[in-house]
Amino acid sequence: MNLRDKLRGLLVRLYARRVEGHLDHAQVPGHIGVIMDGNRRWAKAAGSTTVHGHRAGAEKIEEFLGWCAETDVEVVTLWLLSTDNFERPQDELVPLLGIIEDVVRTLAADGRWRVRHVGTRDLLPQGMQTTLKEAEEATAHVDGIVVNLAIGYGGRQEIADAVRSMLLDAHDKGVSMEKLADTVDIEMIGRHLYTGDQPEPDLVIRTSGEQRLSGFMLWQTAHSEYYFCEVFWPAFRKVDFLRAMRDYAARHRRYGG
Repeated sequence: MNLRDKLRGLLVRLYARRVEGHLDHAQVPGHIGVIMDGNRRWAKAAGSTTVHGHRAGAEKIEEFLGWCAETDVEVVTLWLLSTDNFERPQDELVPLLGIIEDVVRTLAADGRWRVRHVGTRDLLPQGMQTTLKEAEEATAHVDGIVVNLAIGYGGRQEIADAVRSMLLDAHDKGVSMEKLADTVDIEMIGRHLYTGDQPEPDLVIRTSGEQRLSGFMLWQTAHSEYYFCEVFWPAFRKVDFLRAMRDYAARHRRYGG
């Protein structure tokens, strides 16, 4: 690292401390959703492989969760693999699934996070299904940030699964379709979502400069604030996180009365 890079790094750290010092913890989002985008483009810009980009993105996760813990965030939902990702070439998908499985094990072994899976588990290889189940069971007692791992996740699929769950629940209770039609409402459907027992996201962060949700938590983000960051996920820094938090706090104060 040359002198210019060292100086730039020092200035970024000093700026981050200044932003953090002015952060109002009373205005911190309770639930943050993250669309971790840009692994492949980061790797391409670095002259490296896609697999290396996914590994670098995976390594960023615990660092990010550490920042969240410092600012009193209670729930984090990380989108690791969409239902559409299963259409990727096998030479990219297979290593990616292995990297994600390693992430699940690492987070479960950390001891600070309560791991939960959100998504369609049946789409996943049997080994990953077992790993997710073991991680959930091993961390069920943890009194820390709830970390939702969106793996095999699609927003439309989640709503379809919620409606299916609601219908099956009504059938099991002997409720007729006519009676269900009379009583179904937004709250009822919401209770059958993957995150039905959790607060909805207050803030959604997407990296890499893309300004769309791509189906992420379609139902739950109706009232969320969005923060789009130009930085690719593996290069996401604490100062970028703090800027998102500061931006959210300013909007929360303005719109919250």
